[in-house]
Amino acid sequence: MLTTTSYSWTLPATLVFFLCLLSCSEGSTFTITNNCPYTIWPGTLAGAGTPQLPTTGFQLDSGRSVRIASVPGWSGRIWARTGCNFDESGVGTCETADCGGRLECDGNGATPPASLFEITLGKGNDKDFYDVSIVDGYNLPFVAQPHGVFGACNATGCSSNINMGCPKELQVVGANGGNEGGGGVIACKSACEAFGLDQFCCSGEFANPTTCRPSFYSSIFKRACPRAYSYAFDDGTSTFTCKAYDYAIIFCPTGNGVKGSGGTLSPPSIQDPISESPPSIQDPSIEKVQQMVSSSNIILPLPMQILLILVLLF
Repeated sequence: MLTTTSYSWTLPATLVFFLCLLSCSEGSTFTITNNCPYTIWPGTLAGAGTPQLPTTGFQLDSGRSVRIASVPGWSGRIWARTGCNFDESGVGTCETADCGGRLECDGNGATPPASLFEITLGKGNDKDFYDVSIVDGYNLPFVAQPHGVFGACNATGCSSNINMGCPKELQVVGANGGNEGGGGVIACKSACEAFGLDQFCCSGEFANPTTCRPSFYSSIFKRACPRAYSYAFDDGTSTFTCKAYDYAIIFCPTGNGVKGSGGTLSPPSIQDPISESPPSIQDPSIEKVQQMVSSSNIILPLPMQILLILVLLF
């Protein structure tokens, strides 16, 4: 009895220790899930001084996931492209968020407009800094949910379908009528891209937080997605910190635009659920999304520490 009781008390501490070991020595993983009713093509870009991830671009079918390992201190961006067509050599184009006309982005960033996940992983016990940005415009809804080493972390993202309410002067209309028949607007430009003015781009005399203020257009984005960056100096409500061993990045998290039984597209809501109740890793709405993912997922190689954890625990 004493042995059993002792084991039940020490097991959580053991798990915390090895999760910390995994996060601190091997970096976090990114679990990318496609909950959209159509194929997407995620892309990744490393920041200066950090290596590219094991993959910089790939196809992800509806209902599938990919897990990508990173290294401590990694910095970069993750996004998803839509409407892509590549030949056998990986050369082609995408309707939104293209990265140099190739399946593997190979150091090329997303062509605006693109919804972006941005992160800098901490080394050792240093915290991660992460955000979701629609400063470069918007093409897809998604949320980023960290799984914390020492407890719950804040989820962030933009689960609203901004394309449905995008002002006409910012609209990008797809040549094929949008994603899988989901309407003509496939992306929403930023005011900077649409008009090129310093006041919208936070450049020139507006290149500081005092003179660059929210615009009419950035305010539209902010109302739809309160936790996402809507303009360059939107730090106060849009940057988050955590120490996480995994970041779940879920595209179309609320099932926006999922086809109904009659074959029609259900109209997506412009309401962002994140704004009403900031979710943590225990948020049942996020758990439901994860359960919707197909069990036939793609898993890229994980660090060997996971195997050691299983061996030591069992």
